Amino acid sequence: VYHYREGLAYYLGFKSDKTQYEKAEAKRISDVRNYQVLENHEGKAIGLDVSEFQGTVDWTLVKTIENSYPLEFVFIRATAGNDKVDGQFKNNWLGAQKSKIIRGAYHYYRPNENSLEQAELFINTVQLQKGDLPPVLDIEKLPKEQSLKNMKLGLSRWLKAIEAHYKVKPIIYTSEKYYDDFLKEEFSDYLFWIANYNFYREKIGDDWLFWQFTEKASVPGIKGNVDVNIYNGDVEQLRFIAVE
Repeated sequence: VYHYREGLAYYLGFKSDKTQYEKAEAKRISDVRNYQVLENHEGKAIGLDVSEFQGTVDWTLVKTIENSYPLEFVFIRATAGNDKVDGQFKNNWLGAQKSKIIRGAYHYYRPNENSLEQAELFINTVQLQKGDLPPVLDIEKLPKEQSLKNMKLGLSRWLKAIEAHYKVKPIIYTSEKYYDDFLKEEFSDYLFWIANYNFYREKIGDDWLFWQFTEKASVPGIKGNVDVNIYNGDVEQLRFIAVE
């Protein structure tokens, strides 16, 4: 119970003055949970997502997690807002391809910036090839300079512009709460990649395409922590949703 409580407090950010022991305990609990979640999803495709925050990735070493589960796919941040190209996008995009990991690109959406300019930046940055995953819209923040209604209109414009260009329907990434509160009804035509790191969640949601279940995994070839994701199907089914 102590370990569970302390681990939960770590994830929810209740403790700001953690000792080294407490940090080590939280990391150990995180590792145990990661293994248990992976074990619960035997046969599902496992992947990760990266950006410049992971620094330079050695893609020749990115093969498995927990030395047991092959990493089949990766989502790579390409752009953010209307002016930011991820500093490691090119290296990650080519590195994943050389390592034969199924790759996809995502855009971090800034609600207070022009949606079509954001779509244009993504289009000018990302050239999808056969076998790549559909584009992803990452939405995490609420607007500060416009209404929620106008933000949703902007999201819709981005999604439609991307679909028109790539001829494939994009995927939406967000947290479970954001999905339930703001997107579930209006964007029900889209498939979702959901982030939920809570200890109570042990299985992927039936209506989730991907589940980002941790942000604190360790993977060879990547310095520091990395996000790990589960696809709601096996690797052959994952290839089925790829760009043709």
